[in-house]
Amino acid sequence: MMTIYDIAREAGVAASTVSRVVNGKPGVKEETRRRILALLEKYHYSPDAAARGLVKQSTRMVGILIEDIRVSHHIESAFVIEQELTKRGYCSIIMGAGAEEEKKLESIRLVEQRRVEGVALIGSMFSGEAVQRGIESYLSRIPVVLVNAYMELPNVSGVVIDEEKGVESCMELLHGRGRKRIAFVTDQETPSNRRKLEGYRRKCREYGLNPEPLIYRVGERSVEEGRRMTERLLTEHPETDGILYSIDLIAAGGVRAAVDKGYKLPEKLALMGIDNSIYGEICNPKLSTLDNRRYDSSVIAAELLRLGMEEGIRSQRRLLPCRILERETT
Repeated sequence: MMTIYDIAREAGVAASTVSRVVNGKPGVKEETRRRILALLEKYHYSPDAAARGLVKQSTRMVGILIEDIRVSHHIESAFVIEQELTKRGYCSIIMGAGAEEEKKLESIRLVEQRRVEGVALIGSMFSGEAVQRGIESYLSRIPVVLVNAYMELPNVSGVVIDEEKGVESCMELLHGRGRKRIAFVTDQETPSNRRKLEGYRRKCREYGLNPEPLIYRVGERSVEEGRRMTERLLTEHPETDGILYSIDLIAAGGVRAAVDKGYKLPEKLALMGIDNSIYGEICNPKLSTLDNRRYDSSVIAAELLRLGMEEGIRSQRRLLPCRILERETT
């Protein structure tokens, strides 16, 4: 049976271009559109028929790949997806993929060998070229769902959290409480963190604040690195009266550092994390955070994967807003 990828190769275009034609979307030159339509007719291509072919010899197995098993919200997301699909009679294979692109590619190849019927990829780093090659090479005949990422491929859906707008809301909250020097402590370079930083920079410019000197990056994701970097920030910029952290894990270290240095929270210094994880709950004082709705996004991802496996639902992109959860540090 011909797939969209087979059609794309013969037409000399990207699979996403064929997907646009199949789904009646704009943005394709008329000559290219006619060439693709001719091939679709030639090979009697039907997306519904392709979807039905996926489930003729059902294994009821799904693959769940996690970007970083050290990150609590990645583990929580995998757990929720696994539980939701278990209710529907599916069995899950859960694997850690690692940070390097080639390791992700190898993980995709390995999970395909388990004869899975669908795959969930958890983490914004599942959006690079190697991952796209892996999906096109090994997973083109089954539905794939990305959690906090998206790529325009015919068999790929994505649930994206609007963290950029979420960070803007955090900045508005802090600025509205009279904070004038707000810093941002981030961790590794990821698409998710780039979106967060864009929201931070945009609000800094709006408030007449130069953001670059107040952006600090930890060497690794850990409480200790968060503590160490916060101590350095407050030493180099003692006028700082608000700090945003890219994840609660390093924010927990920030709370410890601020308390140890004698800061009254939130009277003198306001702190906020992102992701609403257990680390915010166990801080003393408890950490205010941006809830990026990991549970909700995981439930939606599980349902999109189920629909893709059972009903051949086409590629979708869902954008979820964040919400602020205030505790004791703002």
